[in-house]
Amino acid sequence: MSTAIMTMPATAQAPPLATHSAISCRGVTKEFVAGDTRVRALDGIDLELPAGELALLVGPSGCGKTTLISIVAGLLEPTRGEVSVLGTNLTRISGGQKVDFRGKNIGFVFQQYNLLPALTAAENVAVPLIIARHPRHQAVARARNLLEQVGLADRTESLPTQLSGGQQQRVAIARALIHEPRLLVCDEPTAALDAHAGQTVMELIRKVAVQPDRAVIVVTHDSRVYGFGDRIVSMTDGKIDKIEIQNGKSR
Repeated sequence: MSTAIMTMPATAQAPPLATHSAISCRGVTKEFVAGDTRVRALDGIDLELPAGELALLVGPSGCGKTTLISIVAGLLEPTRGEVSVLGTNLTRISGGQKVDFRGKNIGFVFQQYNLLPALTAAENVAVPLIIARHPRHQAVARARNLLEQVGLADRTESLPTQLSGGQQQRVAIARALIHEPRLLVCDEPTAALDAHAGQTVMELIRKVAVQPDRAVIVVTHDSRVYGFGDRIVSMTDGKIDKIEIQNGKSR
């Protein structure tokens, strides 16, 4: 595998947001205040991520990874800087517009699967469409089809307690993709899984989620899955240290 490593340069002034990137961050800083203490979680992040790739966001605990993806997903406001996602400048739209934008364009996969225990696998996957007022029977039928794509055709009527951790994470991935989002954000999707199940989940994300018109970001501490990324964004103390672009992979 050949790699090219780019070191992020310090810039005195953030350049304009790029219009060709799926994700564009310029001078993004986030500070949290607790009493008299001000903590800078992000310190002038500049980042461009294209569609059609899987980007791994890596670094030690507390370096700002989750804060960054929360801002990219419109869940947090930056203290300073601008963020454009899929051509929409999130720092210039209202809170209600952000909610609509997330519902239409972003899928989330978390370390904890967050499945509803009383619903079957197919019903759990269908929940986003049902909330969006799609007819229930159509939503469930689409969910069954997606579960087949993630290798769970025989478990569509199983409850979460009847599934292994890896199977539950597959259900969560299907749920995140059911509304065909153009950005998939995964926060430590393999952390609760053993090595084999974690590899299987990452293989699935590469196979099912990575598409020419979709950007995929995976936050991970698991160095065993680094080989699945098209680029690895390394963070320390709220800053990006380097971006490693992995070339020469056959997919």
